[in-house]
Amino acid sequence: MSCVHYKFSSKRNYDTVTFDGLHISLCDLKKQIMGREKLKAADSDLQITNAQTKEEYTDDNALIPKNSSVIVRRVPIGGVKSTSKTYVISRTEPVMGTTKAVCKNTISHFFLHCFYLYNVAVK
Repeated sequence: MSCVHYKFSSKRNYDTVTFDGLHISLCDLKKQIMGREKLKAADSDLQITNAQTKEEYTDDNALIPKNSSVIVRRVPIGGVKSTSKTYVISRTEPVMGTTKAVCKNTISHFFLHCFYLYNVAVK
């Protein structure tokens, strides 16, 4: 039996998918991971990246060698869409001399902008 070790980017430990042969296709690997993790194909797709080389596997017919380690991310069906950087900032009135800024966005770097806007508003 051959295996591929996988882990979701948010988890610490690897799990294992077993198969026969020297390689497993990306499509078959996704099916096995979705089955093991009880994910529905209609809800999301999986983005698979080689843990050592950081190469993203995009072709469903790509062959992943046995004993490989991969990082898995759930992505919306159709892939990740680029955003137009829509920011939602709500501010509350100062309470006891403080100002509070609440930022919501899917872009991780946006929090830096929130921090900057918060500091500008306080000064």
